[in-house]
Amino acid sequence: MTTRHGPPIALTMGEPGGVGPEIACKAYEALRKSGPVFFAIADPALYGSHAALIRSPAAAREAFANALPVVDLGASVKATPGRADPASAPAVIASIERAVALTLAGEASAVVTNPIQKASLIAGGFSHQGHTEFLEALTGGAAMPSGRRRGAVMMIAGPDLRTVPLTIHLPVREAVGRITADLIVEKAMIVIEALKADFGVRSPRLAISGLNPHAGEGGAIGTEDRDVIAPAVERLRRISGARVAGPLPADTMFHAAARETYDVALCMLHDQALIPAKTLAFHEAVNVTLGLPIVRTSPDHGTALDIAGKGVANASSLIAAIRLAAAMAARRSA
Repeated sequence: MTTRHGPPIALTMGEPGGVGPEIACKAYEALRKSGPVFFAIADPALYGSHAALIRSPAAAREAFANALPVVDLGASVKATPGRADPASAPAVIASIERAVALTLAGEASAVVTNPIQKASLIAGGFSHQGHTEFLEALTGGAAMPSGRRRGAVMMIAGPDLRTVPLTIHLPVREAVGRITADLIVEKAMIVIEALKADFGVRSPRLAISGLNPHAGEGGAIGTEDRDVIAPAVERLRRISGARVAGPLPADTMFHAAARETYDVALCMLHDQALIPAKTLAFHEAVNVTLGLPIVRTSPDHGTALDIAGKGVANASSLIAAIRLAAAMAARRSA
């Protein structure tokens, strides 16, 4: 799982006024002896005495035993805990760009992104909807691993449950209109490929939720489950080589016995996927982007401006994100 014999992991700066600097330092302290080795791309001043300036990722391994290795962005960042300053946007963006470039060049094994404040970035001139869309643009010219489909898919991965929302940040009315059999099949195939290649699941089992209560009850409570989701499930059974179940009533998919029957749950709506994931592992869940040519993970929380600078931020999700990124990168390089 560690990257002791491969390139280190690149950790982006994230919003400097949020909890990113604090959880980076806490993650370093938690992983200093065991690894995985990682380095931050930021203004070293954000990490105080925890930081050790390095010129390149190749120096991270030697530095890691004594301090958090930091590749200097070359720009001073003024951070006020609890405040997202649009003036920091160029540095936040540059950190992401540098992390992706180093990973594509093989100098880093994966990218772990600290949370960003999208409103602040947009005010500073950021033109993408979010992290994932930016990463898609940055990696668009790079080849996918052999046999893998391209297309960013969000997975929330915890110790006991993996979920994938088919639709993400959309009003429910609009999300329902976006659900098609083709979209279900496309995203499910990306998930199945990732389970095999990145998670080491040889024979993936996929559970696909319904949309309506009780998965529509044969059309009595809405027709989408019968007319859209069920045909997609049948197509996946024919072409994927995976065990695919569905459409399943979402309210009975996530108890302990049900979770034993699948490796990932593909859900129609954002909250169908994220409520059980965060209920079961609020501090340990990891946001993973599948369908990119690089490994990318992130803590499954935001900038937490309300607690920034108070020393109370929980670094568990970031620690889990670094460990998962290392495991995925190791499988890709094996």
